[in-house]
Amino acid sequence: MFEQIKHNMENIKGIEIYPILSLLIFFFFFVGLAFWVFSYKKEKIQEMSEIPLDEGLV
Repeated sequence: MFEQIKHNMENIKGIEIYPILSLLIFFFFFVGLAFWVFSYKKEKIQEMSEIPLDEGLV
């Protein structure tokens, strides 16, 4: 079965770009996510971490 899939994939023109695009999307998504996490304000993170402990907001 794998041989059939491999044979079909080899016959599709331009298919070699898809693994490269997938890697780039994956890489830039996680770089962007890491940038967002490390640039987030510490005060806002502290405020959000205390939300479950606030009993007066119910």
